[in-house]
Amino acid sequence: MPKWMESAVFYEIYPQSFYDANGDGIGDLEGIIQKLGFIKDLGCNALWINPCFDSPFRDAGYDVRDYKKVAPRYGTNEDLKQLFTDAHKQGIKVLLDLVPGHTSEEHPWFQESQKSEPNEYSNRYIWTDQWWKKVEGFGYVAGEAERESVYLINFFKCQPALNYGFFKIAEPWQLPMDHPDCIATMNAIMDVMRFWLDAGCDGFRVDMAFSLVKNDDEKKTGTSALWRTVREMLDRDYPEAALVSEWGFPELSIPAGFHADFLLHSEGEGYRSLTRNYTLDCRHTIVGEDKSFFKKDGKGDITVFLDEYRKHYEVCKENGGCIALISCNHDTIRPSFTLSPRELAVFYGFLFTMPGTPFLYYGDEIGMRYLNLPTKEGGYFRTGSRTPMQWNTGKNLGFSKAPAEKLYLPVDASPDAPTVEAQEKESASLLNTVKTLLRLRRENADLQAQPNLEILYAKKEAFPLIYCRGSLAIAVNPADSPVSVDISPLLSSPARNIYMIGNCQLEKGWCKMEAQSFGVWKM
Repeated sequence: MPKWMESAVFYEIYPQSFYDANGDGIGDLEGIIQKLGFIKDLGCNALWINPCFDSPFRDAGYDVRDYKKVAPRYGTNEDLKQLFTDAHKQGIKVLLDLVPGHTSEEHPWFQESQKSEPNEYSNRYIWTDQWWKKVEGFGYVAGEAERESVYLINFFKCQPALNYGFFKIAEPWQLPMDHPDCIATMNAIMDVMRFWLDAGCDGFRVDMAFSLVKNDDEKKTGTSALWRTVREMLDRDYPEAALVSEWGFPELSIPAGFHADFLLHSEGEGYRSLTRNYTLDCRHTIVGEDKSFFKKDGKGDITVFLDEYRKHYEVCKENGGCIALISCNHDTIRPSFTLSPRELAVFYGFLFTMPGTPFLYYGDEIGMRYLNLPTKEGGYFRTGSRTPMQWNTGKNLGFSKAPAEKLYLPVDASPDAPTVEAQEKESASLLNTVKTLLRLRRENADLQAQPNLEILYAKKEAFPLIYCRGSLAIAVNPADSPVSVDISPLLSSPARNIYMIGNCQLEKGWCKMEAQSFGVWKM
């Protein structure tokens, strides 16, 4: 793992919604450059920028039309290179979002691939051998190509799947992974990676990293082999470049060559039990109970998370990788949807004192709200988590000088919409709590990426959670009632408090915590 990732705290930026520097209503690269000082002051030393490449934006840029060109609405390639340069001057690394599983149907590769006359791109995408036959087990599109075939898709209709081959061949049109055209696809993606690494980028977050090889086995043997090839290239030519996967299965992704892997919010996943353990109807209304661990009503169960997390943790420890815990992302409902600022503060205490590489989604540091909005650029329910950053109480909450109707998405119209400007002035604000927590992490190596976790106290459907990171003990009580537990058999050495939210004590073998509290002690 690159040395810099050992202390990395990532800040995810949805570029069209972060800061509009040129007044056209859409965030841009110059806007990010102008806010690098804020990001550094916040305590983040790495960025993940969602796709900023040329695109028809039917899926918010995850439908790439040109991997080597910045989308004009964000600026130019030179602007992105300037962002790399200026970020590095501030001690900030920059990851770009790589989408290797599919492109836009407007990509030149696809425009050539769909032609009836064979050419070098004919097998760049996955085509069947007939135009009318249904394709079982895959999404596909028929009737929109010159060639008498249908093509497979990776997600939306506008995202034809790139062809890396099939691990198990079940049909004559399915190519093996070692077919020259499948190898050419992998080489083309590695060429894209080299292009941006040479321009100054520090690595990639990889979208749907598990999706490359089709008919793969349960262990993703074929897809893993491809990523190990990428990792060999990086280790040889770009040893400081980071590779972070959207996979959600560190047992597979870390041995496959990734340095870190996100835990995802999918139904039934342990990560979801922390802040999103609820069910929504089609109107984005919670149906039934919210049993999230960090809800103060105390109906959560930390063992749901830990039972899964421990398996991931051991694999990462053995293979030298990291778990990436997120506050939220562009695909997830913001945690403020159900959590109050105090609940968020306790959650962030946990998030930033766990091993691995944490990711903070823009706006979560001030508790930006999830807005119930119509879909935009394929966002659907996710659109409400992609609204403009709220900088101050000025026009458009400081995001843009454009008329409101020209904004990429509307800003929060509530009179009490949280802003950076207001929270910077309040010592106990959520923003300043995040700053303090990140400073604590930065100043204590035991709280950084290294796998030094020891769970001291975690009971089913009970509070608190108590764990150690090296010489530090951490206790978390998100419930709305005080707790007191005897941990003398587990922790008997004297401890000095170095940070707390609320009031809590750790002395003489007892941990005593008031409602919704969090504490860190030096032993």
